[in-house]
Amino acid sequence: MSASLDEVPTRALFGVTIHAVTMAQMVELCAAAVRREQRLVVGAVNAAKVVKMRRDPELAAAVRGCDVVIADGASLVWASRILRQPLPERVAGIDLFTELLARAERDGSSVYLLGATAEVQKGLRAELDRRHPDLVIAGARDGYFAAEQAGEVAAAVRASGADYLFVGMGTPRKELFLARWAAETGAAVVHGVGGSFDVVSGLVRRAPRIWQKLGLEWLYRVCQEPRRLWRRYLVTNTVFLVWLAGAWLRGLWPRRR
Repeated sequence: MSASLDEVPTRALFGVTIHAVTMAQMVELCAAAVRREQRLVVGAVNAAKVVKMRRDPELAAAVRGCDVVIADGASLVWASRILRQPLPERVAGIDLFTELLARAERDGSSVYLLGATAEVQKGLRAELDRRHPDLVIAGARDGYFAAEQAGEVAAAVRASGADYLFVGMGTPRKELFLARWAAETGAAVVHGVGGSFDVVSGLVRRAPRIWQKLGLEWLYRVCQEPRRLWRRYLVTNTVFLVWLAGAWLRGLWPRRR
């Protein structure tokens, strides 16, 4: 199994370069980065974020600046196959997060948990103590800090000596934070995990496995928070489907790199 990013093929989809990796390959790439003390910033995209990137140049630049970009959404995997740029599988950010926690515990590597509320952080720590009693948690703090405090936060992560930094903040805040401060944190692997802290802590329920396999995890989220999310997903999913249909009908498939 390759542990070198240079050996990983990429796919160009809707103007975004996505790495064609499996979950197992991503875990090995991250573990290798820690061993070699080489920074690896992990970006994750789904259909909604791809649409947002067209409208938000700062977000687009931040994602493209990541060392590796994974397909967090099943719809991107399906689209890749329709457009003859096949991705091997979905590598969901939350699943990579939990896999890396287990790997860090096994390897004796340390982690820093940045994001969410103080309440969620408390629940997260309790759950990680239960699941991974030997995991070294170098530090943690909530994600509610002012923009002018970002440098202090990055310095605190560096001082902790953490090998992995997991950032549980929303889009585009986490991407912009990592674009500016990832190198300053000193962590070998930096992964923006979005709302994963809420799920692992037990505050938010994740979609059942069958929903995930059917690519309906987004719909499960809408069912949980309809007032906040229905319009967002209606717009972004519709735009994404229009783009996919247009690319398929025109036969304008991006070339493999």
